[in-house]
Amino acid sequence: MMKKNRRTILLSGFLLFAIACATVPITGRKQMNLFPETEMIATSLTQYDAFLKESKLSDNKEQSAMVKACGARISAAVEKFMNDNGMSDRIANFVWEFNLVEDETPNAWCMPGGKVVFYTGILPYTQTETGMAVVMGHEIAHAIARHGNERMSQQMGIQALGTGLSMALNEKPAETQQIWMTAFGVGANVGVMLPFSRSHESEADKMGLIFMAMAGYNPAEAIDFWKRMGESGGQKPPEFLSTHPADATRVKDLQAYLPEAMKYYKK
Repeated sequence: MMKKNRRTILLSGFLLFAIACATVPITGRKQMNLFPETEMIATSLTQYDAFLKESKLSDNKEQSAMVKACGARISAAVEKFMNDNGMSDRIANFVWEFNLVEDETPNAWCMPGGKVVFYTGILPYTQTETGMAVVMGHEIAHAIARHGNERMSQQMGIQALGTGLSMALNEKPAETQQIWMTAFGVGANVGVMLPFSRSHESEADKMGLIFMAMAGYNPAEAIDFWKRMGESGGQKPPEFLSTHPADATRVKDLQAYLPEAMKYYKK
């Protein structure tokens, strides 16, 4: 009986992996997303609206307009690429939205479905629209690659599969919401997720370079942007304790990948 149960569990696990296994565009990496993307997008609408209600939108019309223009330009290029390469299903339910909020933290993020937020604290580092495109391409890449789904799948695991994400939000709203926010870069996480997160960041860097290049932004600007971020001051944790690659590592990797991204660059 125990052997039969064990075989059933193994078979179920194999079938689950086969069903949930997907391929990340551009990089070709295999990934496992346990949650239906439609459910992820529906949840993102709720979380995004809640975040905006609790935050202050920027009063700077010029900067807000730049965020929206940059986002529209890159998202249009991404949609064309996905449609041209038979991956339109990956963005089928995306409704893009770009907002700038008043917050001194140098941060930005993108939830499933194309819901993007820039913090005013990152603008001194982006400096120009091209610099902004570095961050925009990177954050959009996270959504296209479904990194949030992957992070949620790892952290919540099979225990949430029986009820689904929406049920988990209802039963343990505070706990699940914190996992959600952390998965999409709204919070901070130190622990077992770190190596996984760093791999996502590196993948988003590469995809982001190509996305900004497709939209007509010079991807070489990414090198200068990350150097500025590296010179921002303050004591930073060692790379093994950070969810992002060390600045020097990141710049080195971007420089190595730049020739590939330049193939997509059209002024």
